[in-house]
Amino acid sequence: MLNMKITEPMLSGAGGAVGIFLLSILTLSNDAPLLMAPFGASCVLLFSVPESPLSQPKNVIGGHLISSLVGVVFVYLLPVSPLLLALAVALAITLMSLMKVTHPPAGADPIVILLGAKGFSFLLFPVLSGSILLVAVAFIFHRMTNLHTYPSSKTVQSNKPLQTSNNTLA
Repeated sequence: MLNMKITEPMLSGAGGAVGIFLLSILTLSNDAPLLMAPFGASCVLLFSVPESPLSQPKNVIGGHLISSLVGVVFVYLLPVSPLLLALAVALAITLMSLMKVTHPPAGADPIVILLGAKGFSFLLFPVLSGSILLVAVAFIFHRMTNLHTYPSSKTVQSNKPLQTSNNTLA
């Protein structure tokens, strides 16, 4: 039997593979897009560090939805430029932080959307439906493997400002 130092990372990789495989199969068989590149990064959090505040369902789903909404709105505002891409990512980060749904992979969503000129339907397929399905796969996967509790029962604040030793903001 493999020891836990090898087993847990292998299971994490397998979980990510299952999540992306299911989204890919559903995308190809139903002609409904459920997959986007940032979901690969979401799988890293969902399956490797599922107890992280950044991996929790509200962060995965809310972070992708908010960031994608920013991207879609920006598609209709101005032509894509380096400044627009930077502003869209900055606003996505700000809104995720304010709404306490920070999910780092979602920071890529505005870039994907702006470069692909995606419209409002992109929010439903793949953003909302795909992120909900990934969270569901993570929930089932972690119940089956029994390595982690997902969603986490820990109540950790994920968006606290960093403080230095003299209690000023870092």
